[in-house]
Amino acid sequence: MDRPPPDPAKLLEEWEAWERGDETPGQVMARLKTGGLPDLLRQLIEQAAGADTAPTPGGEGR
Repeated sequence: MDRPPPDPAKLLEEWEAWERGDETPGQVMARLKTGGLPDLLRQLIEQAAGADTAPTPGGEGR
């Protein structure tokens, strides 16, 4: 079963609820995990790795 893509705004809302003390850390971690935070972080790592090796205009890669 495919999960929907992570919603960064929703993940941030969960984090902020924990910061305010509205939720316990365990509840927030569970929601972040099921909300796709690990997938979002993997995507960001892949994008950053791709940006590090991408050629720069008029020059060579980094």
